[in-house]
Amino acid sequence: MNLKIYQIDAFSDKVFGGNPAAVVPLQTWFSDELMQKIAAENNLAETAFYIPEGDKFHIRWFTPTVEVDLCGHATLATAFTIFQYGNYSKSLIEFNSRSGILTVEKQGDLLELDFPADNLQASETPQALIDGLGINPTATFRGISDYLLILENESAVKALKPDFRKINEVACRGIIVTAKGDEVDFVSRFFGPQAGVDEDPVTGSAHTTLTPYWANALQKNTLSARQISARGGNLTCQLIGDRVKIAGKAAPYLIGEITV
Repeated sequence: MNLKIYQIDAFSDKVFGGNPAAVVPLQTWFSDELMQKIAAENNLAETAFYIPEGDKFHIRWFTPTVEVDLCGHATLATAFTIFQYGNYSKSLIEFNSRSGILTVEKQGDLLELDFPADNLQASETPQALIDGLGINPTATFRGISDYLLILENESAVKALKPDFRKINEVACRGIIVTAKGDEVDFVSRFFGPQAGVDEDPVTGSAHTTLTPYWANALQKNTLSARQISARGGNLTCQLIGDRVKIAGKAAPYLIGEITV
């Protein structure tokens, strides 16, 4: 069987930036085992699969090793694929997902995700994170899936050289490390060896955690953000009640077929 596949660089206006995601359109769901094998073969941070459901779509996300509850960059990549190649004429896409209803709205060359905001609780810093990152954060929080560590400045975030084996000892999806930005409101990095991704280039879902924190810390609801991985990516984030809107661009890299 041949399947269409797209690879999209999300949260970037050009290829080789942002975070690459594979997108595989389906008409009906394959087995979880087969979708996981496809994601492992793609060996990208995320592979998104979607099927049509009436006037909506159902989306699922797989890393090379596990299915996850929420992924921002692969949702952005999927929306870009539907808008660009799916003969879809509306400006708003609605997805059913394991995290509830998610929408993506086309606004010129920006795509804006509408995701649920994370619920943060102050936390002790696990010793494995202190040892594995070589830092003592100024504050630590635990969200639904991730730890959030606050550092003093952007330089401290850039300088991190994690021991991924050590931080993999912590039971969570991943670790977000952040600080106030020099040129944007805040910067971050995301480490997720627990999910099969040592460092994710740009993590849309992490900004459902970052945005509530920085909106409160900076006393503003619309924020500019940059994930300062090697590839890097730019995001605009807005906190609206218990929702976070995350906007960015996307660039197509590959259109092809896979045989399964």
